[in-house]
Amino acid sequence: MKILLLDKNHPLITEQLLAKNFTLEEDFSSSYDEVCAKIENYNGVIIRSRIPLDQNFLEKGKNLKFIARVGAGMENIDIPVAEKLGIQLINSPEGNRDSVAEHVVGMLLILMNRLFIASQEVKNGIWLREENRGDELLGKTVGLIGYGNMGKATAKRLSGFGCKVIFHDILPDLSDEYATQVSLAELKEKAEVLSLHIPLTDLSYYLVDGPFLSDMKNDFYFVNTARGKNIETRALVEALKSGKVKGACLDVLEYEKSSFENIETENEELQYLLSSEKVIVTPHIAGWTHQSKEKLAQVIVDKIVAQFV
Repeated sequence: MKILLLDKNHPLITEQLLAKNFTLEEDFSSSYDEVCAKIENYNGVIIRSRIPLDQNFLEKGKNLKFIARVGAGMENIDIPVAEKLGIQLINSPEGNRDSVAEHVVGMLLILMNRLFIASQEVKNGIWLREENRGDELLGKTVGLIGYGNMGKATAKRLSGFGCKVIFHDILPDLSDEYATQVSLAELKEKAEVLSLHIPLTDLSYYLVDGPFLSDMKNDFYFVNTARGKNIETRALVEALKSGKVKGACLDVLEYEKSSFENIETENEELQYLLSSEKVIVTPHIAGWTHQSKEKLAQVIVDKIVAQFV
């Protein structure tokens, strides 16, 4: 099989697939149109997020047997068209679930204990203790939306902090030793921390909007390591200003480019998030550790080999 690699990834992908007698070609710079012009020559594509695989792309890939996404999200692929054309879709959420879970906990600890703020103050000669009194995770009810690889790994970590973890998912019967499945209404009633672990789909676009935030019974901390467009930023900013959201940890933003490589749109809502002491923002790196880079690649290789060797 001839495979086109469109994004840079861990070299083990190339090394191991070559060892299994796949033919590989790397192209990290060609435009969408240039790739479309030659995609019919390949049986498989390995991607991250650089190029959208829309209906036009997929129909030109007349010989494609699979698309492998190094990561979890598949929103840059026209999934219904791929399935109609019989193209196998592969992703690797198992590879970065642990890094995402640690990032969630890390951001919450920094935000709730004012660690970054206090550190910067001391470095600037300011010594404030009462003003930097923290808020403990112990005893809090954490609500997760989505209980796949990322949600489960996050629940495991938070249960170790003495949190009661509940979650809502569209699939039934997912409760385990770390978290209990509840209705969305019950989650809104009980959660003191809310964390998103869902893909971006038509159903989850702006899932957390103004009415959703108003329905939350408690003032709460919000965490998003999923996709920026899972939450309506304008509504989040209003909830931060009113105190309904006590603080936000955002690894993803509504205003990111589709490649996740930078900010695409700047506006008043974004400026508020970037300037507020109640908000921590990181550049879409929750799943971005040295270890996850290797694990993501290994999962992809293992799945390709299992199906096509």
